[in-house]
Parts: sequence; C-alpha cells; structure tokens
Amino acid sequence: QVQLVESGGRLAQAGGSLRLSCAASGRRFSSYTMGWFRQVPGKEREFVAAISRSGRSTYYADSVKGRFTTSRDNAKNTVYLQMNSLKPEDTAVYYCAADEIPFSMRLGPADFGSWGQGTQVTVSS
Repeated sequence: QVQLVESGGRLAQAGGSLRLSCAASGRRFSSYTMGWFRQVPGKEREFVAAISRSGRSTYYADSVKGRFTTSRDNAKNTVYLQMNSLKPEDTAVYYCAADEIPFSMRLGPADFGSWGQGTQVTVSS
C-alpha cells in the first residue's frame, strides 16, 4: 500500500479558490490511479474526481465539473485538486485515495485501498 498525506484545506470565501495536495510515499506512484473524495458528517463519502496513472485522463462529479481540476506530478509523487468558484456546499473533509486499478468513470470508494487522513475545507458564504 501507499501512504498518502493531504494538505491545503482551510477556510475560504465563497467564490474563492483552494488547491489541495496529496503526497504519496513509495516508488510506484505512477502505477496508481488516484481519486479525490469528500465527506460531511452523517453522509456517505462522495466521489469528486479521478485521474489516470499518466494524468492524461480525468473524470469529475457533476457537482464540481468546470470548477475543480485534478492533476498529478509523478516525479513529485503528488496529486493536486485545484478548486475554483468555491461554494458553501463544497464544505467537507477531502480525502485522496490510491490503488493500482484501471482508470474508469465509475470509480467509487470501494475501488480504492489506500486513503489519506483527510483535510478540512470550509467555505463561508
């Protein structure tokens, strides 16, 4: 398994931007499909975005499409989530996830075996 550490979460104003980072340990980062999920208390973990091993393919939840962008730097073992035009409903704990699985547009939490500890994003109106 790979170890993941998220960072970048903080309080932001609606309409503002944040960039989350997820740093991975190990030497096989380029073999992992990466995902971003978010969760609010009392609700299930929700898919946000996924990115293929090479970074050439990405997929987003409808709720963030056009506002969020995920990218990765395999040389730095890091995946990013650029969050623009933030809304109060984006408030959640954000998690990155990894697994050696084929990229697809149907990935859910059960597909990923490695998770970070999460980083809190709070968007005020």
